[in-house]
Amino acid sequence: MGQYFVKRLLIALPTLVAISVIIFIILALAPGDPLGEFASNPAITAEVRENIRKSLGLDQPAYIRYFKWFLAFLKGDMGYSFNSRSPVFELLIQRLPATLLVVGFAYILGLLIAFPLGIISAIKQYSATDQIITTFAFLGFSIPPFFTGLLFIIIFSVQLNWFPFIYNSTLQVTDWNSLIEQIKQSIMPIAVLALYHAAVLMRFIRSSVLEELQQEYVRTALAKGLTQYAVIKNHVLRNAMIPVVTLIALDIPALFTGALVTEQVFRIPGIGALLIESIYRSDTPVVMAITFIYGILIVFFNLIADLVYGVLDPRVKY
Repeated sequence: MGQYFVKRLLIALPTLVAISVIIFIILALAPGDPLGEFASNPAITAEVRENIRKSLGLDQPAYIRYFKWFLAFLKGDMGYSFNSRSPVFELLIQRLPATLLVVGFAYILGLLIAFPLGIISAIKQYSATDQIITTFAFLGFSIPPFFTGLLFIIIFSVQLNWFPFIYNSTLQVTDWNSLIEQIKQSIMPIAVLALYHAAVLMRFIRSSVLEELQQEYVRTALAKGLTQYAVIKNHVLRNAMIPVVTLIALDIPALFTGALVTEQVFRIPGIGALLIESIYRSDTPVVMAITFIYGILIVFFNLIADLVYGVLDPRVKY
């Protein structure tokens, strides 16, 4: 397994370099000027704008800017935001807690909902329970999260007045009352994301478990006198979880980059909202850092998923 890990790592490194090059080229060719906000300001002359452009390195060729950025990134320096003039790393650290709080709890809740319901739906195929769970899953991933978010706001904020519809980023938890307020303002965005993730995972889990239940080894184990619970727990789930692990590995990086649409709907100051704002303002260093970190997380968690395959199914040879 150690040799396999090293080989996969050697493949992952040039992959990440290629990802960084592609992202940088796309951002370099994208329309928009990070200094466009100064163009309409009569107090800032063309000479001053040019000096600012030189100070940011925008007067240099794209390949030189890329190599400077890449070498700095290897040292942990993600550059400075064109708009706020703050280090990109500090901006990410400021936004990360809100993203992890909402998206992290939503994903954990989605897993806790999806696994038991998906397994029950597969075991009780074509029953009334299966029909209800399947309908819930179809509704969950068919309705966009932004629509679910707006629906929740109309029902629970406007009509019932149970929860605030705008996330208060300045709220600090110092006592019991502030903790209650933090929980209340987090319930709706967490619920929206949890329902979506649970619906997607449920369909995968149900299909995967159903496929394994039809295998010969299941019938053989049942014929030998093993209970259905023992067969599912000891045999079916280990094999059924292999494709599910891939889906989870692809979804986990979203915990760090945030939910773009949901954060916008509820005005959550997370990394997803920061990415949207940076794209709108042509803040290339911030966009570059967030998208490249997302690429790193995708490659890393796919590598972890490959290693987990061997734990779940010894037939998988490295």
